[in-house]
Amino acid sequence: MRIGVFGGTFDPIHRTHVDIGRAALAHKGLDRVLFVVSADPPHKGGDEITPADDRYAMVEAALKSEPGLEPCDLELHREGPSYTADTMKALRGLYPDAEFFLIIGQDALIDLPGWRSPQGILDEARLLVLPRPSEVRAIPAVLEGHYEMLPFAESLMSSTDVRRRLAEGDAAADSLPPAVFDIVQERGLYHAHR
Repeated sequence: MRIGVFGGTFDPIHRTHVDIGRAALAHKGLDRVLFVVSADPPHKGGDEITPADDRYAMVEAALKSEPGLEPCDLELHREGPSYTADTMKALRGLYPDAEFFLIIGQDALIDLPGWRSPQGILDEARLLVLPRPSEVRAIPAVLEGHYEMLPFAESLMSSTDVRRRLAEGDAAADSLPPAVFDIVQERGLYHAHR
């Protein structure tokens, strides 16, 4: 089984996230892409994050009609920071024979040698990298042979921008899958108008 692993806070999940999952699925002929909702991302220290149950509900809703794209709540059941190395180890326990592809952005790729247990990640998964044409930093030589770029046009859409728009009273309906838009409205997330 070939499994893509796409982690994030998904606060909120938006259309580009779903497009990335579709692109990975098609490009590598994956059986599934798991959208791993982060409980306590170590790189977001101090940032306010929407409660995990709301974020997971939005991911579930966004992927409900997306064949091969699945929500994953693995990190939500683990105490402490959501380290990717721990998640990959746990996934290996669940899928001992799987071939994993960890989907990350080029900026994250460059930072990966500073993550917790980078070699543990590289031992478990090949890296499928979203190009960031605006990224000017060089990819560390130690990562050569461990990654490939995912053909995907850079998008300016970000969860930060979606949250800002919602807080300003913009429905941001063009950025959110319809089912996610409904949850945002129903729960009044991001100060969206009910």
